[in-house]
Amino acid sequence: MSNATTIRPEEASHFGKLAAEWWNPKGSSAMLHRLNPVRLAFIREAVDTHFGTDTRSLKPLAGKRALDVGCGAGLLAEPLARMGASMTGVDAAEENIAAAKVHADGSGLAIDYRHGEIGALGLTGFDLVTSMEVIEHVADKPAFIAALAATLAADGLMVLSTPNRTPASKLLLVEGAEGLGMVPKGTHHWRDFITPLELSDLLAAAGLRMGNPRGISWSPGKGLHLSDNTALNYIVTVKHA
Repeated sequence: MSNATTIRPEEASHFGKLAAEWWNPKGSSAMLHRLNPVRLAFIREAVDTHFGTDTRSLKPLAGKRALDVGCGAGLLAEPLARMGASMTGVDAAEENIAAAKVHADGSGLAIDYRHGEIGALGLTGFDLVTSMEVIEHVADKPAFIAALAATLAADGLMVLSTPNRTPASKLLLVEGAEGLGMVPKGTHHWRDFITPLELSDLLAAAGLRMGNPRGISWSPGKGLHLSDNTALNYIVTVKHA
């Protein structure tokens, strides 16, 4: 267990205020609803490749323990639970955890939701660990990565996604999306974005190895989709080195 503080209270407060609308596909989290299928497609392929599961199976995570760190109100945790995982979700905002519990109960899903600092919860041995658009919000990136590493089983799979720190992401994700009201103002802080190389170095320092990043791009024809262009956002697999 780690005493390192990775939660920024102002960030937890910002996202906690959005808790009531988290499950509204037309509300303040609308962008997350559009992003979620892209994430899930990547995760499903990564799970099948890593664990050798049947690509036709509806429950590829059956018998597996999964952890979503920075789970919000459970937008990713619920489909992972439906894929068969014994699911745990952790978030820095109490309001998010409360909303997640209510929604999971209403959906008939048994998900273990926890509020608090990931390094202080003593969570270990997870087959799958996910953390989506979280590392750019934490106070101490090395401590956060080390805490994630401690939760991952020896032969486990981790999946991370985060915005890249590029001129394009500053223009489109921060100035554009927030300026047009597509994302709540104050959600993104461009200087806290992390490049794939920086993330790879942080992971290596924690004894982890990063796979090749896939870009998450947007186009008028396709909307949000996986691509080779990592200029805006990217998603990666991670394993113990």
